[in-house]
Amino acid sequence: MDDKRRLILDQALALVDERGLAAMSMRAVAERVGLTSMALYPYVGGKDALLDGLVDLLHLELGAQVAAAEMDWRPRLRALGRAVRALAARHPGAFPLLLNRSAAGSSWLIAALRGVLHDAGLPHERIPRMARMLLAFLLGYATGEVTGGLPTDDAAAESAEQEFEADLADLVRLIEVAVRVG
Repeated sequence: MDDKRRLILDQALALVDERGLAAMSMRAVAERVGLTSMALYPYVGGKDALLDGLVDLLHLELGAQVAAAEMDWRPRLRALGRAVRALAARHPGAFPLLLNRSAAGSSWLIAALRGVLHDAGLPHERIPRMARMLLAFLLGYATGEVTGGLPTDDAAAESAEQEFEADLADLVRLIEVAVRVG
């Protein structure tokens, strides 16, 4: 990624982190990097392309969190789940973009999930469907946490970490069963 583009995307993400997605405009980002809004276009295109760039930046950050090449698929799946949840906590305003931007369909995360399923031994033809299911759970759960969309009470809030870990363990068991039944 070009240095100027990266600077612009970093500043756009910082703006969203500080003030929310609604506050992000080409003008506001340009002010942060000391350019005019028209000067951003060669680097990030229009606002839609800037939003797609934020999705790319989130995927880069997620990929940097999970150094998974040497891990067995089980701890790698758990590491991916924890990394997704941590990313949502760090960037609650931008995180929902992973659910609603088309760039998310060809993401680092979906490729990582497909790699987990391949390494688990799931038959090739079943990998896309299972990967979509895992992606929907991880992104949906994390988005629900940061937007308040998951119903909770005081007791549930205290045990959210334990509940998420139990859900990851259930996903591991689900994959193990899917591999056994072929």
